[in-house]
Amino acid sequence: MSDQLRRTSQRLQLSTDHGRYEWLEAMINQFPDYIYIKDLDGRLLFANEAVVRANGLDNIDQILGKTDFDLHPYADAKKITDVENRVIATGVPDLGIEEISLGGNGDRWLMMSRAPLRDKHGHTVGVIGMSRDITSRKMAEQLVQAQARLLELVATGVELDRVLDELILMIETQTVNVSGSVMIRSEDGQSLLLASGPSMPEIYKQRIQSVPIGPEVGSCGTAAWFNEQVVVSDIASDYRWSNFLHLVEGVSYQACWSTPIRSSHGEVLGTFALYSPERGPPDAKLNELIGIAAHLAGIAIERRQTEERVRFLATHDGLTGLLNRGSMELAFEVTLASAKDVGGQLALAFLDLDNFKHVNDTLGHATGDELLKVIAMRLEREVGEDGIVARVGGDEFVILMSKLKENVIDRLEALRAAVAEPIPVHDMMLEMTSSVGVAMHPEHGSDATTLLAHADAAMYHAKESGRDSLMVFSQDILDSSKQKLAKTEELRRALRENEFVLHYQPQFNQRTGQINCVEALVRWNHPVHGLIAPAHFIPLAEDNGLIVALGRWVLGEACRQCKQWVDTLGPDFKVCVNVSPRQFKERTVLSDVQDALAEAGLSPHNLELEITESLMMPDLPLALELMRQLGAMGVTLAIDDFGTGYSGLTALKRFPVSKLKIDRSFIADIPHDSDGEALTSAIIAIAHKLGLQIVAEGVETEAQMKFLLETGCETIQGYFVSKPLPASEAFAFITHTAAA
Repeated sequence: MSDQLRRTSQRLQLSTDHGRYEWLEAMINQFPDYIYIKDLDGRLLFANEAVVRANGLDNIDQILGKTDFDLHPYADAKKITDVENRVIATGVPDLGIEEISLGGNGDRWLMMSRAPLRDKHGHTVGVIGMSRDITSRKMAEQLVQAQARLLELVATGVELDRVLDELILMIETQTVNVSGSVMIRSEDGQSLLLASGPSMPEIYKQRIQSVPIGPEVGSCGTAAWFNEQVVVSDIASDYRWSNFLHLVEGVSYQACWSTPIRSSHGEVLGTFALYSPERGPPDAKLNELIGIAAHLAGIAIERRQTEERVRFLATHDGLTGLLNRGSMELAFEVTLASAKDVGGQLALAFLDLDNFKHVNDTLGHATGDELLKVIAMRLEREVGEDGIVARVGGDEFVILMSKLKENVIDRLEALRAAVAEPIPVHDMMLEMTSSVGVAMHPEHGSDATTLLAHADAAMYHAKESGRDSLMVFSQDILDSSKQKLAKTEELRRALRENEFVLHYQPQFNQRTGQINCVEALVRWNHPVHGLIAPAHFIPLAEDNGLIVALGRWVLGEACRQCKQWVDTLGPDFKVCVNVSPRQFKERTVLSDVQDALAEAGLSPHNLELEITESLMMPDLPLALELMRQLGAMGVTLAIDDFGTGYSGLTALKRFPVSKLKIDRSFIADIPHDSDGEALTSAIIAIAHKLGLQIVAEGVETEAQMKFLLETGCETIQGYFVSKPLPASEAFAFITHTAAA
């Protein structure tokens, strides 16, 4: 030891108690931190074993008396000396400074602290230093920062490839000699597609561009199959790699650890894998990193898929995957412009499924959705590359055909035939027919708006003509559509202007000679055309929904008039009102009846509602429930036009009615039609058995009246008794009949 070192030691009294010195040295050597003491000239007076080992030496004697310039490159030594000289000069410690370890290349970090070394008199005689390896903490901090950075990239919509590359590089910086990959599940779910592997050899990336998913398909394919982590410690001997060893030929990978990348719902989106040049499983730290990576990758992939789904839904129908209306119109504009440039032909077709609502109502919307998917696939299959298919409504599709290689009508009929192919549903085969309207360019229009309107008009004409057909647009169809629109607007105006009136047709009891009930029948008192019969406007009102408002007015007016008659003719007088199927379908009938009775002050037993068989059949459970509620109110229910609908005689026991009206078609040819007489007699007999009242409609001759009386039908209605009359004339007829 030099004289100066000895003098410094003496001043520190380190040698006055040799035993205590050895004990202190032994204790300090147990610390993994680097601890040293230097004199004022920077020479090492003491260093623990951690410092000795860090400098590649065997014992402390090899380091004592040396300076940093003896141990490190000049630049590094000067950096250390500058800090320590400042501490000595100022007496201010330099504490908790984080620095990259000398020669560490950024992968090893130290937290440095230097403080003045003072003797017992307080004089600075050197510097004491300590540094701690904080590499693990710095790596953890870097990992947290990297995760935050990745989440920021995901949130700001950075391309998925870049996010996944950074994710893998983040994990690789936390480990040694491993390469990472991310594979994403294909759209059909049958394979994995390489999405990222920035550090992997190009030859290997080419080999694993697509990997099947299965129970023994390497590490990734198997992990995706079972949705659980697969650790392959030795690729060469693992049975899951036995058929895929050619993939790693010429590549130094010995082990592969793969874990599923899951969505927030637990579905497999892909896999994250680490490849190692050494055999063996991952340690706990690696397993934790793999879990972090898979979680972050799941967030990134699911976010990308969500964004793609949003973009897709902006242009496509969410249920069938077909183009939506907006995309179809844009495609139509582009295709039409191209056709105009080359003088080409286009065909635009509207296809609407017949009675699809009935399928939804009876089998449920989930079944209806599955039917729509099947039909959409069939349409796309049939159209192929010759055009485009779009879904523009609940059960309405548009087909644009630009490559007319054959007769377009034949092609569209083939489409209708494809739609009508049986579809298995709930242990039965369901066949869906369709109505199609077609408009051609340039024959039926030169712009998209006109062609769309004309195809739509042709489709509605096909529906009105009986459905299950194809109609090509014509001027007649356009004229008919315009007339229908004009009539609809006239009906709206007539409701606003109160142009409707009620006439009343009496029901005559042959036994008593009395009239205790009249049927209210609506007429349109048109300001130009005069009185219009209901057959000319009721079907249109049913079709456009105006029948609900019109039916509400009829109920109110009939109840108001009946209340006046009840006050004069007696408490048992009734008015009979026809109820529209639309009123039942929209469930307004209950409130309409309640309101009409309340406003008129009429008792429910003075009101009779006539319901056709066809009204009940589309949704029989709903119809029966509404009928029960009306009956519970005290309103009488009658089946109108019995025998012309679907129910048949045996269904009468299901309907909560008290009266049956025999349709005029059975009466018309009596007594010359023996079949009509037989059917009428049978209806009357069964009605009596069921305890129902009977009314025969359309009675026009005395012979018919006598036959009905002899057969057991006492009450009749028809021109033989009286035609429908305005209220004042009806009242006069009723009172005259009563007096006679």
